[in-house]
Amino acid sequence: MNSIEIRELTKDYGPTRAVDRLTFDVLPGRVTGFLGPNGAGKSTTMRLLLGLDRITSGTATIGGRRFTDFPDPLRRVGALLDAQSAHGGRTARDHLRFLAAGNRIPMSRVEDVLEQAGIASAAKRRLKSFSLGMRQRLGIAAALLGDPGVLLLDEPTNGLDPEGIIWIRELMRGLAAEGRTVLVSSHLMSETATLADHLVVLGRGRLLADTSMEDFIDARSTPRARLRTSDPVRLRVALAREGFDLTDAGGGRWTVDGIQAEHLGALAAREGVPILELADERASLEQAYLDLTADHAPFAATR
Repeated sequence: MNSIEIRELTKDYGPTRAVDRLTFDVLPGRVTGFLGPNGAGKSTTMRLLLGLDRITSGTATIGGRRFTDFPDPLRRVGALLDAQSAHGGRTARDHLRFLAAGNRIPMSRVEDVLEQAGIASAAKRRLKSFSLGMRQRLGIAAALLGDPGVLLLDEPTNGLDPEGIIWIRELMRGLAAEGRTVLVSSHLMSETATLADHLVVLGRGRLLADTSMEDFIDARSTPRARLRTSDPVRLRVALAREGFDLTDAGGGRWTVDGIQAEHLGALAAREGVPILELADERASLEQAYLDLTADHAPFAATR
């Protein structure tokens, strides 16, 4: 009911193809990170899903229905695309009341989401006096207003302070744990790495990856183990017999390329070499992402 289904979705702006035959699903019960360089088609895909732009071909549905076919869309889908678009002359409370009235949402929800977003004390202030972070919190409150089963959030941490970033991170995880569908577009790899379970990656309007976070990173990581030992000489000899090199990483730590920590630990145990610390080294999400999208960024600075 709450899944997002994108099928052969295409959008042309004149001679420019912004979205090119995209097909993927966003499933309930997990946070899906929506990644890609500037101009990759992420925001366009969200706008097409919400009926804000006309689809050239293909379909974008939620539970098998177009967003524009829902009689009460905010009760089905909550979206944050541009937190700066709200009218500056309205108060925060009036902005949410306007949205609630148009979607048959009880007015009690306005106070609930103001509290949830941490801006209840500013409910009577006009939005033109709001900081970027406060407008962002209001945009998130608006997305939550209808208690929807599907959330689309474009750069939700933009302008938030550290407390706000932790809050939105826990909020998204909690919503997914309740069985909701959460699609989050972000350029902040560190944040995406801490909250997303699944990744959909675009480049130049095309699908580059649709996979779990773990599989995405593992596919772009060379096995390497990091360790500390009180007997590196004996370990080096044992590793050499197996075709591996022990490399000094500084600070009393060593690395071995081409082997996983589990196998290195077994080898050391067999040889009677004491191991004081042992872990796998994997590529970060940022490294894996840059490796995948290096040839798909239309805008890139020279180095």
